Amino acid sequence: MGGLSIWHWLIVLVIVALIFGTKKLRGFGEDLGSAVKGFKKGMREAEQEDAANAPAANPQRVENKDTIDVQATEKTDSAAR
Repeated sequence: MGGLSIWHWLIVLVIVALIFGTKKLRGFGEDLGSAVKGFKKGMREAEQEDAANAPAANPQRVENKDTIDVQATEKTDSAAR
C-alpha cells in the first residue's frame, strides 16, 4: 500500500521529461556525474595526505623504570574462578 510500483515511477519519469526536456535532464546528469567524480578525487587525495602525515606504526620506546608496557592478548575474568 505504501510503495510505488514500476508503473508509477515510469509515469513520473515521463512527466519530468515533458516538463524539463531531455536536454536539460542530460545536462543535469552530466553536472551530477562531474560533481561525484570531483568528490571521489577529493576523498582520495585527503586519504593520501592523511597517510603521508600519519605517525610511524612503531613509535620509539621511551625507557622509564616506573612504567610497565605490556600488550594484553587475552581477557581473563578473575571473579569467575
